[in-house]
Amino acid sequence: MKRQDYIETKRTILRKLTIDDAEEIFALNLDKEVLKYTCDQPFENIQKSKDFLKNYDQYEKYGVGRLAVIEKASSKFIGWCGLKYNPEKDEYDIGFRFFRNCWNKGFATETAKKCIDYGFEELGIARIVGRAINDNKASIKVLEKIEMTYYETFDFDGNDGVIYERMNNSNERKSPNR
Repeated sequence: MKRQDYIETKRTILRKLTIDDAEEIFALNLDKEVLKYTCDQPFENIQKSKDFLKNYDQYEKYGVGRLAVIEKASSKFIGWCGLKYNPEKDEYDIGFRFFRNCWNKGFATETAKKCIDYGFEELGIARIVGRAINDNKASIKVLEKIEMTYYETFDFDGNDGVIYERMNNSNERKSPNR
């Protein structure tokens, strides 16, 4: 996020993750249901969560990153969403993770759509992908709701995975300096 400090949706504010989010990130990653389809392991303790956040360099290196999602109505951290750049694959992906009490309320769709729009309109990204384990029907449904289309299957850490993609329909690419 190099053009503004936050992104706003109807019900949320998305901002850069900070070390102050360590307790929430730790709690989010403790929930086995939240991690079920991610192949991630929970942080061992809050210090590991702080270390991760302290070393998270997507914003500085690539101008994108996972963002804290703050619900406007409660001012609470409810999860994260955002773009991530993978230099080995030279591609951007959309990701999201929310506390279970926020599932099935449209937060993932609302925030992911806004992040993709930001990536296309403000950053001039040409293509964004979304990955999911094939059994993660809820995440696949979100990818479809944000107008991504099936691209291919892949090995997701030993699981059957799918890749969805969305292309930037804008013919005008914005200069990174604008």
